[in-house]
Amino acid sequence: MASTNDLKNGMVLVIDGQLWSVVEFQHVKPGKGPAFVRTKIKNVLSGKTVDKTFNAGVKVETATVDRRDMQYLYRDGDDFVFMDSDTYEQIPISAETVGGVANFLVENQDTVVAMHDGQVLFVELPTSVVMEITYTEPGLQGDRSSAGTKPATISTGYEIQVPLFLETGTKVKVDTRTGDYLGRVN
Repeated sequence: MASTNDLKNGMVLVIDGQLWSVVEFQHVKPGKGPAFVRTKIKNVLSGKTVDKTFNAGVKVETATVDRRDMQYLYRDGDDFVFMDSDTYEQIPISAETVGGVANFLVENQDTVVAMHDGQVLFVELPTSVVMEITYTEPGLQGDRSSAGTKPATISTGYEIQVPLFLETGTKVKVDTRTGDYLGRVN
């Protein structure tokens, strides 16, 4: 059990028997009336996001989530195979559980896998990863970074928007939460 005053992003709560991850939270102290906590929570299994308001200081049940460092090895049909960095145990995780993280997964990449009672909840990547552009239209002389963007396919097959001057073979830094281009890597 924890108080709503102790909420943090990424914390997993048990509400009505389901697991919910805190995406955002905000403590609100109105001029009139008691303080409350406004949250945006995401169902860990279904991915559904809802807004929920709690009174300040109310006790909420927290789930014990085991976060393990794992390395992504390879894709096997619809499953992604990960290896525990400590025990070298390999576990397959379904594509449905991996979700949008698959757009930025490359072999031998370090990840964090969250588990609860032996069940995999979700896979976390670092906030940014370095990817290589495998295809994009050629840049033209005079193209500048502020002129606009064009589509580019990265090594995982995912398409992102990049500045006009980038070319095939360039390594770029990509935000794994939004898929945004962050910069060029030499």
